[in-house]
Parts: sequence; C-alpha cells; structure tokens
Amino acid sequence: MQNPFDYFVVFAEMRTGSNFLETNLNAFDSITCHGEAFNPHFIGYPNKSEILGVSLEERTENPFDLLNAVKSEEGVLAGFRYFHDHDPRILQTCLDDPLCAKIILTRNPVDSYVSWKIAQSTGQWKLTDVRRRRESKVRFDPLEFQNHVQALQDFQVTLMRSLQIAGQTAFYIAYEDLQDVAVINGLARHLGQEEQLEALDTSLKRQNPSPVSAKVSNFDDIPAALSALDQFNLTRTPNFEPRRGAAVPTYAAAAETPLLYLPVRSGPEAQVMQWLADLDGVQVDGLHRKLNQKALRQWKRAHKGHRSFTVIRHPVARVHSAFCSQILATGSGSFTQIRKVLRKVYKLPLPAEVTDPNYDVASHRAAFIAFLEFLMANLAGQTSVRVDAHWATQASILKGFGEMALPDMIVREDEMGTYLAALAAQVGRYDAPDIVAVPDDTPYPLQAIYDDSIEKMVKEIYQRDYLMFGFDRWA
Repeated sequence: MQNPFDYFVVFAEMRTGSNFLETNLNAFDSITCHGEAFNPHFIGYPNKSEILGVSLEERTENPFDLLNAVKSEEGVLAGFRYFHDHDPRILQTCLDDPLCAKIILTRNPVDSYVSWKIAQSTGQWKLTDVRRRRESKVRFDPLEFQNHVQALQDFQVTLMRSLQIAGQTAFYIAYEDLQDVAVINGLARHLGQEEQLEALDTSLKRQNPSPVSAKVSNFDDIPAALSALDQFNLTRTPNFEPRRGAAVPTYAAAAETPLLYLPVRSGPEAQVMQWLADLDGVQVDGLHRKLNQKALRQWKRAHKGHRSFTVIRHPVARVHSAFCSQILATGSGSFTQIRKVLRKVYKLPLPAEVTDPNYDVASHRAAFIAFLEFLMANLAGQTSVRVDAHWATQASILKGFGEMALPDMIVREDEMGTYLAALAAQVGRYDAPDIVAVPDDTPYPLQAIYDDSIEKMVKEIYQRDYLMFGFDRWA
C-alpha cells in the first residue's frame, strides 16, 4: 500500500486521552508518535532534551527544522500531538499540507476540565496501576470553565475552517472510541498502514472513571453555571466498557419453531435452553447452535415470521451467579486463570478450593464484596483483566446483539413464565411448556448474604442496567 501521507498530527488537548492514543499508535511497528513535539515548555516529553537530533533550543529558534525532521524520518510514518497552545508558527503549514494526516481527538469539555483539575490537585497525570490511583474532589470554577470551553471551541473552529478551505478532511476520533481496537485499526488504515493490532495496549488506565457528580465538590452549582442547560450531559452514566460484538455463536434457535434465543451470559441460560428444546420435544443438543453470521441469515430466510428474544436478570442476581460459577468455582468452564490473578494481584479472599470447610457464609460475603470492588475498576477499564460477557453490562451486550439480531422481546427473568408463553403464541404455538425453576447459586444462595450495602454497590457498578431496564431492589 502506497503511503498517502508524509507525516501526521494528532490535534488534541490536555486530558482528552491523547497519551492513550499515542501509546496505541506506537504499538504499530510502522508508526511513531513523538509526543508533544511543539510544546513551548519542553520537546516531546518533560524528560527529553531532543527529538530526531533537534534540541529544544534549536526547535525554539526554528520549529521547521523539527517539522522537516519528522517528515523525513525513515522507516516509519512519524507524527506528534499538537494542542491549541503549542507553537503557532507551524500550525497553518500543517493544516495547509495535504501530505499531513490530521487526526482530531475530542472529549466532553466538562470531563476534560474536571480531569485537568484533578490532575492538578493530585499531581498524577498518568496511571498504569489502578492500585496507585490518587483521588481528589475539585471545585468547579464557572469562569475558568467558560474560558476553557472558549479556547477549545476557537481552536476547533480554526481546524474546521482551514480544512474546509483546503478541501481536506480529518480522521475524527472521540474519547469513547479509544477503547475500540477496530477504530484504532481503522485509523492505521487511514494513515496508509497495512499492519493491524490484535488488541490494545492497556498499560495506561483511566484515572477518574466515576461520574462528574462524584468528582466535583460543588456539583449542584454546575447546572446553574451553565444557565441551567445540561448541554454537556453531566448526569449521564460514564461508559468505559469495550464495545461488544454480536456474539452470534452463542445464539440458539429452536429445532422447528421459528424462535431465536440471544443469551445474556450469567442469566438463566440453561432454563431457557431447556424450555426451547421442550417446545419441540427435543434434547438441548437438538437446538440449532454455534451459528455463524451466514448460517444465521440462512435460518432467518428459512423461517418467515421468526421471533427473537433475550432474557435479562436482575444485576445483583446476575453478578452473584457470575461470581459463583466463573470465579469461585474451579471446575470445567470456570475462569481459572482470572481466578489466579484475582487472588494473587488483586488480593481477593478466594479459597483455594470452593470445598474448603473454612469457607463459610461470612467468608462468601467478604469474597463477593471484594469481587464487586474489583468490578468497579474492571468495568471502568482500570484493570488488566478483560471485561467478560458474564459480568459486562446487559445494556452493552444487547447493543452488541443489534449488529445482527435485535430481539423482538426483552424478557425479565421473573416474568419468563408469562412472556415466553406469549412469545410462543405469536408464532402459533399455544402449547408452550412450563419453564424449569432456576436453582440457587452454590455454595451459598444470594439470599444468605444480600443486604442494603450489596444492593448499593451493585447499583453503583451497574447504573446503566438499572437505568436502562428499570430495575428496582433485588429483594
């Protein structure tokens, strides 16, 4: 592939995720990003004295010496990050040059402002280990924020107008897209690179994943400061989960009846599978499973009037089920490697074996609460452990389903008996079997440890699910 560009510039601002983007650009063998090459206070990074043989003093005297060095670097496509207050002498040259690839990274200004204030307060500008995260509540300054937004908007208008006049376009990427390896690979292709990443470099962690309300001491003053217009969506629930795919191989179609089940992991999968099999008088292995996208399309074409459905579970019950079956258990199908990491690195008080006679109800409660504390960081992208489908938010899983099969019906677990029968009736089956009862989790049922504090923790972790699906307390 012929390289369409001589170099690239990432137009960003402080606290927009530019360090994370640079780390992943540098993960490509054919791409090199030289940091904040034109920061007026340092060259590239605070601890560097030169880039490509050009010193800070030389760059200050003539910034085009460094720009030319970046353009001519051999063996890689080189570039740098540029903020609105960096050396203005090179800006228009880069914008006017069609051989300069423009990447524009953006983030909600309220988030970037609050993150900047926290970093100023704590002195922590990067995070590689969540255990070393420093927390601080900051005060929202309306006038300072107004100046912050004005500077960002003025710079964005400058970029947009220059590109319009030059007849060029940029690769826009939002802060929320940085966790999507497909987007990062798409950026590499835009830069003319054939290499693709299998996974992102997650050595840098999000420093402040909680909502704005938890990070600002005078949060109630913010809406008033913005003339009571929540134009920046301050009250949203942050979502740092990786985007999930359609997970087609997990789907199950009835043997004959035109019903398609889209399972949410750690839900009542076994009971729904059995109901689907009983509907046509077959064994569970008689269902159409392990479909690929082509087979799914063929099934849909062959079953006119088909209906698809999923069953969601209360977040407290679901996360407890995931903990018992995937983390606490050590048998087939459990996550033994993740279990080892949780015990060794994150110090979860898990027994060596679930059959340990000393593992009583109190121990189970302590281990489950420790798992919930881990999930708070895990779902915020702050751990080295993957966000598995067994404990990912149900909202994100259903969103992934939408790529291939939007469910006609979303059934809540406690309403399966009524709504699955109604669903079967929609395709002409008025003789639907009863649903098999869902057994208690082992080694201890949820009701043995559940209380207000567990409900509160789970609600904080799974805010999106509570909001999206209207869940109330588990009990």
